[in-house]
Order: sequence, then C-alpha cells, then structure tokens
Amino acid sequence: MELQHIALDRLAVSDANMRGKGRTPDLSNILPSVRARGILVPLIVRPIGDSDGFEIIAGRRRYEAAKQVADECGEIDPLPCAIMEAGDDAAALETSLIENIARLDPDEVTRWETFTRLVREGRAPESIALTFGLTAVQVTRTLALGNLLPRIRSLYRAGTIDAVTLRHLTMANKVRQREWLALLDGDTNAPTGAALKAWLFGGASIPTKAALFDLGDYRGEVVTDLFGDDSWFACAADFWTAQRAEVENRVEAYRDAGWGEVVVLPEGQTFQSWDHERRPKRKGGRVYVSIGHRGDVAFHEGYITCREARRLDRGEDIKATRPELTAAVASYVDLHRHAVVRATLASRPMVALRVMVAHAIVGSPLWRVAIEPQRAQSDDIAESVESSPAEASFDGKRRAVLAMLGFDPESPTVVRGYADDHGVTGLFLRLCALSHMEVLDILAIVMGETLDVGTTLIEALGVHLDIDMADHWQADAALLDGIRDKTVLNALLAEVAGDAVAQANRDTTGKVQRQIIADCLAGAGGREKVERWVPRWMAFPPSAYTEQGGVPTATRWTEIEALMACEPDPVPQISAPVVALRAA
Repeated sequence: MELQHIALDRLAVSDANMRGKGRTPDLSNILPSVRARGILVPLIVRPIGDSDGFEIIAGRRRYEAAKQVADECGEIDPLPCAIMEAGDDAAALETSLIENIARLDPDEVTRWETFTRLVREGRAPESIALTFGLTAVQVTRTLALGNLLPRIRSLYRAGTIDAVTLRHLTMANKVRQREWLALLDGDTNAPTGAALKAWLFGGASIPTKAALFDLGDYRGEVVTDLFGDDSWFACAADFWTAQRAEVENRVEAYRDAGWGEVVVLPEGQTFQSWDHERRPKRKGGRVYVSIGHRGDVAFHEGYITCREARRLDRGEDIKATRPELTAAVASYVDLHRHAVVRATLASRPMVALRVMVAHAIVGSPLWRVAIEPQRAQSDDIAESVESSPAEASFDGKRRAVLAMLGFDPESPTVVRGYADDHGVTGLFLRLCALSHMEVLDILAIVMGETLDVGTTLIEALGVHLDIDMADHWQADAALLDGIRDKTVLNALLAEVAGDAVAQANRDTTGKVQRQIIADCLAGAGGREKVERWVPRWMAFPPSAYTEQGGVPTATRWTEIEALMACEPDPVPQISAPVVALRAA
C-alpha cells in the first residue's frame, strides 16, 4: 500500500467499514494520545471514484478522535493513511474486520453484518473462517444471528440489551422472541441475562453435557446456543426420566462388577470427601453416586467413612452388604409416600399453610421467591418512602415476626432470614409450634416483602382493602419537586387552593405554584391549612388530571376496573375461622 498524509476534510467513513454504522465509538482511551501526539498509526483508506477524496476502510475511531481534536484546537495535521486499491468490496470488508479485530473485538451483530455482506460478495463460510482464523461452525453460528428478529438486533446495537441476553435469545424461536418483546414493552420486567435462560426453559436450565445417556437415543427436544458449543434440554422432566434410568443402569453395572455397596445420595446432596477415606473394593470400599440439581452426576469409587476406616485400623471387620433397596424400589417407595402425604395435606389446610410459608421464606429446588427491592428513581424518593408512616408500620410488624421466629433481629427481611442447616424442614417444624394467628401474621409479612410494586394487583388490593391514602400518607417535597408540567401543577393548585387562586397564578412559574401548594398543605404563608389531601394518582381507585396520559396507576386501574365491578363479597375477618379451626 502507498502511504500518504491526507487532510481531514478529504476523508469520509466508507460503507465497507465494519464500524461505519451505529453509535459514535468510545474515544476515551485514545483521545489523550491524539491530543498529545496526533495520529501515529495509519488509517486504511481507498480512493472515492474520480474525486480527490478517500473513504476510510479501517480507522474510524482514530478519524473521529482527530475530528474532535480539530474542533477543540481549530486544526490538525493531515492524517497518515495507507491507500488500498479501489473497487474490491469483499477485500475492503475483510481488511476492515481484520484490522478491527486486532484492535477492539467487534460486537456480535457487527460481526454478523460483516459476514453476511461477505457472503453476498461471494465468500463461502469456509473461506471466511479461513480468513479470520475461525472454524466454519463459528462462522455459521454468527450468520445464524439472522434468525433473530430485527428489533432484537437493534436493541443490542442501541445498548438496551447486553451480549448475554442476545445469546440466550438465539435459543428462542420467533414466537418466544415476540413474547419476550411483549414483556419488554409491557408493565412487567422482561427477563435478561441468566434469568432469560430460566424463562426460556421454564425453570433451571440443564446442559446436555450433564447427560449420562446417549444423546443420539434421546427423544426429547434439545436447544442449542448459536454462539457456543453448549446446548440444553428443553424439558427438564424428559431429561430426568432418561438420566435416572441411566443412573440405575450404572449402579447395576457397578454391582455386577463386584462392588459390595453402591450408595445413591439424595438429589442435591454433595459427597463429603473430607468425611471419607479411600479403600479399594476388596477392602470394603463402596461407590457413592452424587446427583446435582442441574443434572450433573459424579461416581466416587472406593470410599468408606472415616469412622469405618478407624474401625478397620483397629482390626475390626467391616462387611460390605448390598443395599436393602435398589434405586428403583426406593423411588417406588418415595413416590407412593409422597402421594399419600400430599393427599392428606390437602385436607389439612393449616398444616399446608405452614409448609407454604416455610417454602416462601427458605426456598427449595421447586420454589424461587424474590424480594421486592423497592428501587427508587432518586435518593429523595427513597428517603421519602423509608421515612413514611406506612413503611415504619410494616417494619415494626416485620421486627415482631423476626423475634417470633427467632431470626436475627437485624435481618432486613423475613424471607431468606432463616439460617438453620435443616432448611425448609427445620422451619416447618418451628412453625408447627406457633398458633394459627402467629403463622398468619408471618404470612402477611412474607407476602408484603414479595409483593410486586407497580402492578394491577396493587390497585386491586387497595380498592378491596378500602384503603384511604390520607390515613397513611401526606405530601412532601419529594413529590412536589418532581412535578414539572405546568398544566398538572395548575390542576393541583386548583384542587388545593381553589379555582380563583389557580386562575390568578396560571402564568406564574412552576416554582411559585409548588410553593403555594406547599403553603396550603402546611398552613404557612398566611394560607388556610388543607388536611388529608391526596392527589388523584395516589388514591384508590386512581385517576388522572388531564388527557395527556402517562399515569401508570390510572392505566392499571382501567385494565381491571371491570373486574372489580364484579368483585365478590369482601374476605371475612380471620378471627372466626381461626376459632373454628382451633376447636376442630
């Protein structure tokens, strides 16, 4: 290539530049150097037709940094450029990608766009792979990003979703992608990152590498991540059926091979190597089988417990015996006992209530309960909520429940506050020692800690419970300072100070109107104090002051107002049923 120094105004970014589109690149790491020493590494350019201009194939970040320095200083020296021959778009694309990969890894969508354009220019995936030091599978998987809906690629390009979320979405079909976009556009939070994978699989994801059985014989669905070599089972139930059958086959094979005892640990229980010592088969060593919740299975051959090892060292005999039950018979026993227990539990609701509360607090492989984080948009809002009478009341009741359960009094929540080693079983037995009313008090706090903010359920509960916000809340600066719309402020002023005052101050600044509202609510500045004022958006049911929209509480109420019109009789007070249950 010919090397020349070319003036900034004769350069433009080429369409063949892989970074030629999208957001302005981050220049923070090269601007100081460009300001101090100018552009040292040549840009790669090629002529633009018959003009005296050149288009940049690689080096957009250096070009943008030079433009910024020129704006700051008024001028910049011509930039060093290596000039390619004109015409070959495929060669230009390859040059751009190779040069940029050497400097800063391109994102997945940029790589997909460039590979796609190379294919259109006649390059085969195998040729692209050879050029960039990749495998043909890697190139094919990158090209498969075309299976994503265009909007998802745009969201990634705009920085709305991250690379992990993008990769997980490659495992979703178009229907599931549209469902995810609907969640993103709706009131509920769309799952991202690791939570997205759980959403796609309906729970914990199980990688195919965990399978003991031959995947070629597996009849269930397997989903593959287009970016890597990993794949997952779409249905956990189908996986576990095949996996448990293979574990039983392996156990029988160990027994046929002469192992006196093969111990299959309960699922989720790890093998405690520190509590065991190695012993060969001929000296009574046994095989321990550990099965993780994500399907991984490990076989630990030739171990006995440390206690048994000490007995052997003393010359005592340890006779290895076959287990009384095979894994299949143990499963038979477990499933039948489970069926009887839950059938009986169905007629003992207060026992079931204790089991449910224990699960909600501790969690289990089948229960995942999240605590509402109450994230605020600003420190002022967070402080307003934390110091509110309602939050103080709830915190007082929570502390009483922590004391009742014997949890750490400084625990921020009851949920996940149980620290005993016996898990949900230990907490259930602790709850059995409490009265029905005490358990219901605990349940109310657990429900409060896990009640999702900003949902139609809040609207329904507020109306159902006949809540008057004036009993629990009064306006503060965090609310008034956040209201900027003059029309809305004037409507609030009319509601608080009267129409005459609102009309007289219609053209005043928002600051003046907010001050008048604050004076009315505080009875300051010579104004009569207004008691128990609640803006319409905060009332139950809520409404708006204008037709502008953008009032989430009012929108949610509109969604369920018809349902509430058909609401059955209020839930009865708990005292009567509890008395009856105690008598029973």
